[in-house]
Amino acid sequence: MDDDASTSSATRDQREPVVADLDLIRAIAAGDERALRQIYERNAGWLAVRLRRTLPTSAVEDVLQETFLAVWRGASRYAGSGELGGWLWGIARRQAAMWLRRQGRINASFDELIGSGRDLGGDPSHQAIARIELQQAFAAAGPPGSHGRDLARRVFLEDQSLVDIAADLDVPTGTIKSRVFNLRQRMKQALGKEVD
Repeated sequence: MDDDASTSSATRDQREPVVADLDLIRAIAAGDERALRQIYERNAGWLAVRLRRTLPTSAVEDVLQETFLAVWRGASRYAGSGELGGWLWGIARRQAAMWLRRQGRINASFDELIGSGRDLGGDPSHQAIARIELQQAFAAAGPPGSHGRDLARRVFLEDQSLVDIAADLDVPTGTIKSRVFNLRQRMKQALGKEVD
């Protein structure tokens, strides 16, 4: 029994030391493929579970691959000010939205999405409360079909970049940033949240 314990501890000591996420991202930015593999191994599982909530199972692996390709390309832009998981999830959401757009599946209206109860948790009471809050927030954006409601849909549901929206509307990106800022303020007020 003592031999098994010492073998187990020796095996543990031979493993690579745990490297902090920020150090791995810096290594990826410097071109270290092993660091990317470590980030993938640490995060692909939970990202895949979350992506399966909105994507067909057959698309999840493709979206994950695109996500980590974007991590490889954008590691130098990671500011390190927030959790790595949040940054990765933001990239994965954008990749999923792009996949859905390419497949022509992003045409669902906001009301259809919030009416479905997707991604709102398992408890029906929490789902109902979340749907009501979402409806209140989006009602503050304007009536269905309005510019404000369209902008809210594109930013918050489809996760389109502000640059893409600006190009689509043929207005400066700064104009879209300003509109989104004002939109967020209205939506926060509608939810009774403190506006910063």
